[in-house]
Amino acid sequence: MTFPQVGDKMPDIAMETPDGGTISPSSLTGKKAVIWFYPKDNTPGCTTEAKDFTTLADEFAAHGVALLGVSKDSPQKHRNFIEKQDLKVPLATDAEEGGLSDALGVWGEKKNYGRTYMGMIRSTYLLAADGTIARIWSKVRVKGHAQEVLEAAKAL
Repeated sequence: MTFPQVGDKMPDIAMETPDGGTISPSSLTGKKAVIWFYPKDNTPGCTTEAKDFTTLADEFAAHGVALLGVSKDSPQKHRNFIEKQDLKVPLATDAEEGGLSDALGVWGEKKNYGRTYMGMIRSTYLLAADGTIARIWSKVRVKGHAQEVLEAAKAL
């Protein structure tokens, strides 16, 4: 199966927001956007990543860039994560089979300590204002990542 690449249109699949609404990539069209996929709320790497994007949220906004963090966690878990970590970035739930993470290939087989399982592969997508994928970061290392994404978004 081939997955969308740089220059392709981002698949338009709706996801649930913590407040019970929905959001899809097309709702971000008209401005640049960063959609990052992470494994699990309230885990060390995911918390650091969400806090780093929160710290830079005003700078992203000043450059016309929308932010959206996505995991398979429930809307309730997202609400708890936002409250506990004082996050200022929107999150969405991509729990449905055939969702956006499946369409992008970021839900896949992972290995940890000799164990193989299905999970979210930490990835980030930078979208141009027309909804096309401008850049993809796969198998992201958290340290410095949000700043790197900001620099790429500013240059877009």
